[in-house]
Amino acid sequence: MENRSFLTNIIRQYDFNLAYAKELVRDLDEMQMTEIPAEGLVNHPAFTLGHLISGSAMMAEDLGDTFEIPQGWKELFLRKGPGDPAMPEKDISKFPAKKDLLAELEKQHNKVKAILHTKSTEELNEVISWRFKSMMPSLLDLTVFMCINHEAMHLGQLAAWRRAMKLPSALGRM
Repeated sequence: MENRSFLTNIIRQYDFNLAYAKELVRDLDEMQMTEIPAEGLVNHPAFTLGHLISGSAMMAEDLGDTFEIPQGWKELFLRKGPGDPAMPEKDISKFPAKKDLLAELEKQHNKVKAILHTKSTEELNEVISWRFKSMMPSLLDLTVFMCINHEAMHLGQLAAWRRAMKLPSALGRM
């Protein structure tokens, strides 16, 4: 049997990101989930969680499964990355409830983790074509980026959002 301990490390970080995401919004009420405290902090908690959901759904698709998120969420949350001019929807009534966002984020994480356990090292090392291929050419590189870096970048934005809202550190509570 091949040694796939690297997957344990990826999944451990992915699980940490999920726990941190939950902690970042644990003390927020539904109105705070869509507040924008300052210019430059337009990615409010509801949008950020939804964007992470769409990122995990894309990761599942990249790993060979299907992209599946609740109806209407793709239009709310899916972005093409830096340079995409789309901003979070201004009509806050369109955003799902916090409990629904958290449930879907956990569902997507579990789906990605289950798929990862089915992939061989050979499959993960396949060269793929994507935006950052010159720096991260393989499916494994994409997996590390999406499960760890991409999520951590957006959770950092959410931590900055909390500071702007004068809320205590979520990481300090973990």
